[in-house]
Amino acid sequence: MQRPSYVTKEKIHKFIEQAKAEDIGNGDHSTLACVSEDLRQRARLLIKDDCILAGVELAKEIFNYYDPDLQIEILKNDGDSVKKGDIAFNVYGSARSILTMERLVLNCMQRMSGIATSANELVKLVSDTKAEILDTRKTTPNFRMFEKWAVYIGGARNHRFGLFDMIMLKDNHNDFAGGIKNSVAATVKYLKDHNLNLAIEVETRNLQEVQDALDTNVVDVIMLDNMSIDVMRQAVKLIDGRVKTEASGGITKDSIKEIAQTGVDYISSGAIIYNAPVKDMSLKAY
Repeated sequence: MQRPSYVTKEKIHKFIEQAKAEDIGNGDHSTLACVSEDLRQRARLLIKDDCILAGVELAKEIFNYYDPDLQIEILKNDGDSVKKGDIAFNVYGSARSILTMERLVLNCMQRMSGIATSANELVKLVSDTKAEILDTRKTTPNFRMFEKWAVYIGGARNHRFGLFDMIMLKDNHNDFAGGIKNSVAATVKYLKDHNLNLAIEVETRNLQEVQDALDTNVVDVIMLDNMSIDVMRQAVKLIDGRVKTEASGGITKDSIKEIAQTGVDYISSGAIIYNAPVKDMSLKAY
């Protein structure tokens, strides 16, 4: 599976360095104390929960960055549907290197596989509608790249990566600016003054705010936030395809199908990341 453009070796390696500093400190003394420096060993990544697998490529990067001599035999790829008892990959080389990187690899893969599975479940629930599932910025600080990568692996779409790559005027922006029309007008001027070409999304809470956003004639996406199904349906009809629509707020597995059937283009869910249960895995010598 092709990596999304925001996942680069440079960023992965920076993350690994930070993780090493956090976890190893001045040495993995448990391993150094009892495992011979020249011992070579094999280990395999055992899947212990059914899931959509994610983090295999990252695991390979982690092992090879820490010890380029480690050999990884990949048996299951990112995005594969795997079952309890499957083996994702085998790794061979320095026993010390395998042991020292074991927890970092597992932490990443368990978290990413949980998110990929969660995202995939929502995608399947709306597969017979035009709605696309988006993630949000409700992510773990300094782990966002991997959480969004997992969403991508699970078949959902990434929303903006951060505050820098899209304009999103939330309710507080609009209230502080004196209303949607004021916030949008100020934004258009700001983008022109700074020679920026960014899409503009506006959060709306009712039909009047939807109309205010439409009246600006420059908004790219209108977010329908925490609206009832009936009001959301009216909003989609009012917008009538002039801009893209995004449903947000209180999205659950029970409600998502009905929300998708209102005709919205996107459904954004922070819960596919922050509520995703980790998937159990272990690295075992063999």
